[in-house]
Amino acid sequence: MNDTISLLQSHRSIRKFKDKPLGKSMVEQIISAGQAASSSSNMQAFSVVAITDTERKGILSELAGNQAYIRECPVFLVWCADLHRLKSAAERHRPGQESYEDVTENFIIATVDTALAAQNAAVAAESLGLGIVYIGGIRNRIAEVAELLQLPDLVYPVFGMCLGYPDQEPGLRPRLPVPAVLHWDEYDADKTEEQVEFYDKTTSEYLRERTGGQKDTPWSELMAEKLTQPSRLHMREFLRSRGFELK
Repeated sequence: MNDTISLLQSHRSIRKFKDKPLGKSMVEQIISAGQAASSSSNMQAFSVVAITDTERKGILSELAGNQAYIRECPVFLVWCADLHRLKSAAERHRPGQESYEDVTENFIIATVDTALAAQNAAVAAESLGLGIVYIGGIRNRIAEVAELLQLPDLVYPVFGMCLGYPDQEPGLRPRLPVPAVLHWDEYDADKTEEQVEFYDKTTSEYLRERTGGQKDTPWSELMAEKLTQPSRLHMREFLRSRGFELK
């Protein structure tokens, strides 16, 4: 165990922030750390919109399902997969030649690049004593988010991130056991099932303690509930409308 691993393993989502502003230089330092993440073919296919305006944060909070911490955090980052910048480069250097910015592979690259950069930034922020929470809820009404942020075609918001000084100390949420996700040489489905059963007991105990005995639903049951309910079925059409044909 070293300081870096200790920092990573102490991560927790922060949903309550102190009324303390963040300087632009600190935000820029955090984003710079995000840029240092690995990027497929150095495409760097992501952009970030940093929101500090109170009114805009309020609108985004409503669009994301009325999550109050979006309004309350000093800076709200919207992490976007961005192929617009690459298409512009192709038009400048290969005018008249067909380009393939909208193929599925490039969509995957842009989404992965965004996630890698965001996680780098999250770790950087936590190393500075800040807290973060990812906000997938910005995809609830994603077209309105894109319009509010004036995103061009071939740019889509992947998730948001609240950023600020923590005003709470939530407990660590237990993760799946390492053997449930780590396979040696080939995938072992039987082992995964065994580990999930073990994890269900852990999560039931965690929820029972966290809620004072009001809830104890095991993880696999929560995931079953999630997967048997439709979620954000508008995403496919939204992506097509923004130029992601996914050929």
